[in-house]
Amino acid sequence: MALLSVIVPVYRVEEYLAECLDSILGQSFGDVEVVAVDDASDDGCAEILAGHAAREPRLKVVTLSRNSGLGAARNAGLAAATGRYVWFVDSDDWLPEGTLEAVAARLADTEPDLLVVGYARVYPDGTRRYESLAKVTGGRPMPDTFTLAGQPSMLNVLHIACNKIVRRDFLAETGIGFGPGWYEDVSFSLPLMLAADRIALLDRDCYAYRQRQAGAITQTVSDRHFEVFPHWERVFAFMDEHPAETGSVRPLIFQRMIWHYLSVLGHSHRVPKMRRKEFFTRMAQHYRRYLPPAGYPMPGGAAGLKHRLVGRGAYRLFEALRAVKKGRLDTATRTPQPRAATPELTDGRGLAR
Repeated sequence: MALLSVIVPVYRVEEYLAECLDSILGQSFGDVEVVAVDDASDDGCAEILAGHAAREPRLKVVTLSRNSGLGAARNAGLAAATGRYVWFVDSDDWLPEGTLEAVAARLADTEPDLLVVGYARVYPDGTRRYESLAKVTGGRPMPDTFTLAGQPSMLNVLHIACNKIVRRDFLAETGIGFGPGWYEDVSFSLPLMLAADRIALLDRDCYAYRQRQAGAITQTVSDRHFEVFPHWERVFAFMDEHPAETGSVRPLIFQRMIWHYLSVLGHSHRVPKMRRKEFFTRMAQHYRRYLPPAGYPMPGGAAGLKHRLVGRGAYRLFEALRAVKKGRLDTATRTPQPRAATPELTDGRGLAR
């Protein structure tokens, strides 16, 4: 049994796949297996996987007969994994040198159910923006291990799977896995943090999170953004099944849900224009359905106003507020046109007197 199984779902990433695999298998730390799941990719990924597998016995390739989506591919990789811990790494991303050794040391020191690591967003021009966990903790010293109820600020960690390393037996015990459709990380990461008795942190740049301009769902106008709603329903169903363990953070998770919906609707490259009202209506329905009886921490300022409009189902006012804000931004970013020089205020060279 390896210490760590790295699960890599693969679909239409032939441009990036070799770099991803090499960044894992080429590290000095060797107690690792890679489970690559070919999700019926129709480009050159199968050949890349076959070539790497022929040279590297630590690489196991699982091939799906039809394209099943990211969540199903990750679940298939989890079923084939044998490591004590599992890490879901996307095949267009990569691990910086020294990451596996640092992760192994932190796992040995803390023996957590869940290890949350820092990561960097890497942009097409090569610039990196490190997402430090200190932003979440406020720079406060943190215990070696803790629960989400004890450190609720952890809800502000982005709900992606790739910054979380999980004890495999813990996943088997809880039955937590990935659901179908877009935004599958939501209904995986939040139940994970809710159920974990031992969460640990590693505030180090452990993951290069590629920000792609094309192919990312966050840059795609599609009806599929409605798939976010079933994932949040799964989160609240999980809390309903475990009320004693999750009750204290339910108001904060409700707040996070509304924040997420507003983020999706507020992005100009996601929900189709003709379906904005329908998306808002679904959001308002979830607001009324899941609103905690004692309320929740209402954000201040414009964010709080948006929350109140959602609670009232006031779509027209919501859109009017958006139009006003957009108009202000357009005005602020508009390039001012140079004004013609006034002869009586300038000398012959155009310089002010």
